[in-house]
Amino acid sequence: MLNIAETLHRWCREARPFALATVVGVHGSAPLPVGTSVAVDEDGDAVGSISGGCVEGAVYELCRQVLRDRGTPQRAWFGYSDDDAFAVGLTCGGELDVLVQRIDPAAQPHLSTALSEIDRGRPVAVAQVVDGPERLLGSTLSVLGGGHAAYGRVDGGPADRAVADRARALLRAGRTARIDIGGQADECPERLSVLVHVHASRPRLLVFGAVDFAAALSQAGRFLGHHVTVCDARPVFATPARFPHADKVVADWPHRYLERTEVDERTAVCVLTHDAKFDIPLLRLALDLPVAYVGAMGSRRTHDERMRRLREQGVTESQLARLRSPIGLDLGASTPEETAVSITAEIIAQAHHGTGRPLTQITGPIHRPSALTSYR
Repeated sequence: MLNIAETLHRWCREARPFALATVVGVHGSAPLPVGTSVAVDEDGDAVGSISGGCVEGAVYELCRQVLRDRGTPQRAWFGYSDDDAFAVGLTCGGELDVLVQRIDPAAQPHLSTALSEIDRGRPVAVAQVVDGPERLLGSTLSVLGGGHAAYGRVDGGPADRAVADRARALLRAGRTARIDIGGQADECPERLSVLVHVHASRPRLLVFGAVDFAAALSQAGRFLGHHVTVCDARPVFATPARFPHADKVVADWPHRYLERTEVDERTAVCVLTHDAKFDIPLLRLALDLPVAYVGAMGSRRTHDERMRRLREQGVTESQLARLRSPIGLDLGASTPEETAVSITAEIIAQAHHGTGRPLTQITGPIHRPSALTSYR
């Protein structure tokens, strides 16, 4: 549905009911990916495409029928072999599994909120039940921004929590995907297939200090899907040639760059300069921002001196509690590459509320659901 988010947002603002046809399964060489949608309002206005044109007429009529019937969502399958696809207009063949449902914006206000956030360029995940018990088919749930709260509902019970947790994970990864949940009493007794539509830029990794550790960390961060920026006040060191895996290399004072760049609840800030003239103003600012992670490199002695200076600068104890220093998990790392693994492991552990302990020392489920603060 995110391919037509702008129009859907306008229809939601106008409280205009519409039928939404979404590709929920693709097999073979179908033209458009899972999550692509067409919508039709009660006046017959249509927006979007799911096949490049050849099945749009059938999908349009099915949307009109669902709007008229005001009933259960409908499923449709469109399949062609690659050999005869061109003859019917589907130039790449394949098969499409399409779900068509009626959306009443007044009954699902969280959708309007989610679409509004997308218009602002903010990260959003919208989970849509595409297979399961008939009463739950088409149910939607949204996770916004930092992903702490979920809005909407699937079943008003354990399925809500399970779907929200999986939607958060996909939002952090910035990936639209279809997932299966359920079959377990503590998660959801009924099996559901859920399509999670994700609108999210890559999470940012801001690396301050153009050192060897920064080169290894930028490579590890890029591998994990981050948008990586390396910043250093010394132009001779802050060059793209030294950091080929970084998306951006900036020559500026670290705190000045952090003041003007955009950050959010998924941003990780790694301070590798271990030089007080850079560290203190940078960390003072970083610890006051709503970012996911702030870590600083240095010895125990450097850490103690850094904490003293930050307190003198008025940084509160609650802010200091957010600082990961010395940076990284205890892996026994020594090389830049090993240290990069140590740092990124800590970033992952913090994002997923992991302990960093060996799994052999932990009982219970390996994948633990995160806490859910509210449903609306």
